[in-house]
Amino acid sequence: MLLSRLNRRYVQAHAQEIPLPFRLMLSPEVYQKSVSYTLAKNKLAEWQDGWDTLFLLGILYSGLLPWLYGQTLSHSGSSTAAQALFLLGLGLFFTLGDLPWDWYTQFRLEERFGFNTSTQKLWWTDLGKEFLLAIGIGYPMLLLLLAVIQWTGSYWWLWAWCCVALIQIVFMVLVPVLIMPWFYKFTPLPEGPLRERLLQLAKRAGFRHSGLQIMDGSRRSRHSNAFFTGLGRFRKIILFDTLVQQLQQEEVEAVLAHEIGHFRRGHIRRLLLFSTASMLFAFWCLHWISSKEWLYSSFGFSSPDLVVAFLLFSLLGGTISFWWSPLANYFSRRFEYQADAFAIASIADRSAMVQALRRLNQENLSNLTPHPWFSFFYYSHPTLLEREKAIIKIT
Repeated sequence: MLLSRLNRRYVQAHAQEIPLPFRLMLSPEVYQKSVSYTLAKNKLAEWQDGWDTLFLLGILYSGLLPWLYGQTLSHSGSSTAAQALFLLGLGLFFTLGDLPWDWYTQFRLEERFGFNTSTQKLWWTDLGKEFLLAIGIGYPMLLLLLAVIQWTGSYWWLWAWCCVALIQIVFMVLVPVLIMPWFYKFTPLPEGPLRERLLQLAKRAGFRHSGLQIMDGSRRSRHSNAFFTGLGRFRKIILFDTLVQQLQQEEVEAVLAHEIGHFRRGHIRRLLLFSTASMLFAFWCLHWISSKEWLYSSFGFSSPDLVVAFLLFSLLGGTISFWWSPLANYFSRRFEYQADAFAIASIADRSAMVQALRRLNQENLSNLTPHPWFSFFYYSHPTLLEREKAIIKIT
């Protein structure tokens, strides 16, 4: 919260004058709107963080968790199925706690700045689908994980990690094929100059894929993006329809070249390895702490229980992983510079990359003047000014 307030004051101090490098890029009206958007998001995030902290502390120290777990055991027994249902139910309960904030963000903050295009019906329909997925997929996954733990003895943490890592890889294949189409409509990129330009780019870059598709992101938001999803022959290049609408063809090509750069430079593989290694460390930590009686007594539980350890670790783990985020973001920013360099080498057009970045920052009302410490701690991407300076140095 200290960094958030430092960032707010820093943005306010630069609010009256457009930064010199961007005076020809932005009108005063657009710059002021981006400042207002940044400050509004900052203020809302502070309120939400405060609420989340109070809500979590209230749940942890009210005695509600031991009571709920006791009720579960007394009515449903200590079977794996009952324990999985207990964890799923609490997960959904905590999700409901953030629901008002999600609604306000979509239909008040995003609406005020012209980004929201979703309807109440669509938003609630999406929420219903997510709820069904949590039950239909989340519950069997929890059931499998707890069963593996029960079967594998003292090395359960290692087998549990293998199970989750395998599920993660399977989902990388299944999500774009089975789950994402449940929320978004995907259509092939129409024949024409843009499609031909992007296909030639993928061919030059040695990027194998199963197709170029447009996603109807504009049904929910005017924010734009591009990405690829899936593995092997299931890999697809996805463009938001808003991206195609907002950018020129050479700028779309630059954005896609940047995304391909992440793949060609091995960033996806490294991030996946980092994620699985972090997960292994987390499971080991859970194994180590699950036998500590003070963990349970501190929150009103009478005796060690692995399911309770899972619950407490998931609720409190964010306070530890929070301090890892600057390291992860540091490497993420390095990857962004490398992907920019790959894109420029692929399209041989430095100006297209710069114009694409500028237009995306403008269209998304990105913060052009974050405090250096705030961006260092929280930003997974370099600021626009940092990226432009790096691009200029590319030979």
